[in-house]
Amino acid sequence: MTDELNEEENIKDDFAFEPDEGEGEISVSKQKIKELRDKLATALKERDEYLAGWQRAKADYINARKDELASGTNATRIASERMVLEILPVLDSFALAFANKESWEKVDENWRKGVEYIASQLKTSISNMGVEEIGKIGEVFDPNYHNAVENIPTEDKKDDHTIAEIIQNGYVLQGKVIRPAKVKVFVFSE
Repeated sequence: MTDELNEEENIKDDFAFEPDEGEGEISVSKQKIKELRDKLATALKERDEYLAGWQRAKADYINARKDELASGTNATRIASERMVLEILPVLDSFALAFANKESWEKVDENWRKGVEYIASQLKTSISNMGVEEIGKIGEVFDPNYHNAVENIPTEDKKDDHTIAEIIQNGYVLQGKVIRPAKVKVFVFSE
């Protein structure tokens, strides 16, 4: 604001004059000075309005870019989540096959190694996408990560509210639970 006043004062000085002519010319010059000052005030006001408008437009543009980037990131995350959710039943099938030790041991060893290798590749692929398996035996039960399907009584107080058995593995994608682990939980009973 002070810069504007200084600017205006400088302009006033530029138009200062010593009257040496007749009275008529002075009144014409004063009128001209008044008109120029009015035009200057209008120009300064318009400049401030245009500057404020430009600053708002620039801020709106920056916010729109941020929203666009966030939207793109969100769309990518949703697409990744959908793809992983389609793959999880395949991982569950592998886990069920490996869990049946008796039947699994009867299968040809070379075939078993091939299937185990495929399962390992699949796990590595989803791990590279940011997927982590959750739910381990002995962990403390956390309802944010685990879904208790059964309580198992225990007489050992240190096992209270810990995971006794994993029914179905849970998964986290980039910090977000996409499927909680289905677990059986120890509950202390005296």
